[in-house]
Amino acid sequence: MTRTRAEAAYLRSATAFKNPTLDLLHGRFAPFVVAVLSVVFTPDRPAVAVADAHVEVAEAIDELRAAGIDSDEDRRIPAGSAREICRGWVRVGWLGLQIEDDVEVYRLSAHAVGALEIAGRAGGGRARVSRSRVRTLLDAVERLARDAESDPARRREALLAERAALDAEIAALDDGIVEPLDDDHLLEEAENVIHLARELPADFSRVAESIAAMQRDVVAELRRDVRPTGDVLREYLERGRQVMQATPEGRAFQGALRLIGDPEHIDELTEHLHAVLTQPFSRLMTPDQRAELDAIARRVETGVHEVLTAQRRASHIITAQVRTHDPIRDRQVDDLLRSVMAGLHRWSQTRAPGRVEPVRTLPLADVGHLRQSISDVRPAGAPEPLASVDEDVEFVDADTRAWGGPHYPELEAYVARLGHGFDLAEAFAGADAETRRPVDLVGLLEIVHRGGLVEGDEVSVVEAVRPDGSTRRFAFGAVTAATAGRPGGTDADD
Repeated sequence: MTRTRAEAAYLRSATAFKNPTLDLLHGRFAPFVVAVLSVVFTPDRPAVAVADAHVEVAEAIDELRAAGIDSDEDRRIPAGSAREICRGWVRVGWLGLQIEDDVEVYRLSAHAVGALEIAGRAGGGRARVSRSRVRTLLDAVERLARDAESDPARRREALLAERAALDAEIAALDDGIVEPLDDDHLLEEAENVIHLARELPADFSRVAESIAAMQRDVVAELRRDVRPTGDVLREYLERGRQVMQATPEGRAFQGALRLIGDPEHIDELTEHLHAVLTQPFSRLMTPDQRAELDAIARRVETGVHEVLTAQRRASHIITAQVRTHDPIRDRQVDDLLRSVMAGLHRWSQTRAPGRVEPVRTLPLADVGHLRQSISDVRPAGAPEPLASVDEDVEFVDADTRAWGGPHYPELEAYVARLGHGFDLAEAFAGADAETRRPVDLVGLLEIVHRGGLVEGDEVSVVEAVRPDGSTRRFAFGAVTAATAGRPGGTDADD
């Protein structure tokens, strides 16, 4: 069936008005929604904690009602609490719920950002057909034609003409010929820049939302995928890594990111904007225009961060879903749920409608008495002491006991002969070679500590001899024994 032009135009218009952007502007409470969203969400504050948003929306409602905006005859504010209103905005697609740093936050959807931009342009004065905007259009068309040109000769001719124009301008500057633009023209240029920049937040939001939608589609496909995990792992992990290339918006953003993603480019943009704001013509701009111009770099940086965050989140979610993907388990759960639904359907067909007695408690399994212990109730006895018979010890190459711990009996007998007030370093230096190992220095210090010791300010240096004949030097604070060591002492004497 062939439609008339009017019918086709009407169908296109009806489809457009189903878009959340126009639905927001066309609704009964559109002025209230636009006003509150523009107050709560700003370019410097794109995400607001859920609890904070509810409080701020409630305050805005109270202020509007106190000003007489809402009356019984003319309802201009929707009914319900601030929380109910915000949740309603989430359902219709004007707000999005996200988790950031373990906090649930609201974010404006791309539709809401676009609606706020349309409302801002409509209420901010008429759009003028200026020389700056026409030149922007002509430059864009010229650049498009040049990039689409496949003939090398024509492209070379265009580049040479562009270079000739630049050379002429440089020559004029060298001759001191400067043609300053009037303030009205510079003001038109600034207004055109502001107009172009206003489109960016909605564009960034659309890219982030397209990535989130793609991530949801991938997870849904993964849950429906019944192939073994090994078959789907590589495919879906690759899709998680290439998440930015999966949507037209993401691919377009990657091209733009090459121009604005470098922090140096953002810094240059900020410097250019600050230089513009210091020019005399900027006094002709309104305070709102100057603020918008100054915020362009921050808007770009915030938008890039929003998109990259959405990309990382989508990649993380897809990767986590792939790693936990178990098609056998998922199929068992699906079969169980289907069997339950089928059983419920059969039960509803065989039972007369009426009151159903609920299951108040689950049945308990009667398992009788469980044994609490399988071992003997008597405590285990102490093990037999280890026998120490030197005659039965055999060593293949060498006696490895020399590499063991301190020789306490020999050291204790040696300390008992030294008397009171001996210096630990001197005592260690006078010991036999068998008791001058590094571990024997530690054992000697322990024995002296039992009877008390006095630490001095000097530093003592001793040389210890290992069983293989190598030596090691140790430095420590000077220590003097207060009393003689007690032979046969143990750690229990401390």
